[in-house]
Amino acid sequence: MADSNIQGVGLGLRPPHYADILSSWPAIPWFEALSDNYLGGGLPLHHLTRIRERYPITLHGVGLSFGSVDPLNQAYLKRLNALVDRVEPSFVSDHLAWVSQGGRYFHELAPLPYTEEALEHVAERIQRVQDVLGRQILIENLSPYVRFAGSDYLEWEFLSELARRADCFLLLDVNNVFVNAFNHDFDPLAYLDALPAERVKELHLAGHEEEGSFLFDIHGRAVQDGVWALYRQALQRFEQVPALIEWDTDIPALEVLMTEAAKAEALRSGRPVP
Repeated sequence: MADSNIQGVGLGLRPPHYADILSSWPAIPWFEALSDNYLGGGLPLHHLTRIRERYPITLHGVGLSFGSVDPLNQAYLKRLNALVDRVEPSFVSDHLAWVSQGGRYFHELAPLPYTEEALEHVAERIQRVQDVLGRQILIENLSPYVRFAGSDYLEWEFLSELARRADCFLLLDVNNVFVNAFNHDFDPLAYLDALPAERVKELHLAGHEEEGSFLFDIHGRAVQDGVWALYRQALQRFEQVPALIEWDTDIPALEVLMTEAAKAEALRSGRPVP
């Protein structure tokens, strides 16, 4: 894997912001592009290529379906590999999830049971993907709303062992840890402390909402106070790890995201929060 050249707090690259970025080249240290939006080429890939000329890029996907029992989608992997060759991203990441069954894809990230069988299955698939891409990838933790009765591992134990067996890295979504801790009644600091710090290469920050007695990871609002507090703790555990502001629904103006990023960067650097 090539050395990372991303630092500080980046933003998720979203189509509503293409024009602002391409016309003003704002002071944003790096962008994360959703891999699946660019596999078809066309105008989106043209925009991404132009932005890549000025900014470091990471690629973040939802289509590798590591937890599925379907065979690895070789056509998808071939297109992803071509995109990686073209963009030369700092990181490539996907989720600890399955998103396909019987060759049919759905628009949800379905969770896995944290069993030994699942661990072996996912680790082997990650290794095969890394062999094709010629690099280590990052695996992101989910915000599952159910727990499987038959799990052999706690979530953070599963992630830690997966990173070791697959020799991959971790993308730690701080909001997801907060949401899961609330929904499933565990200590989020115990989660952070249990992860191998050398494996965590990126942090995600996003918004959630409360409905009844549950929190839901919606990526459609500003980061909440509890997540900011947990982010402060994560910074103590994972020093100098770059972070990203995610906002996927009800996407606001670019300036709003830049304000969120400025707050995250102030917390990273110990400056007063704007």
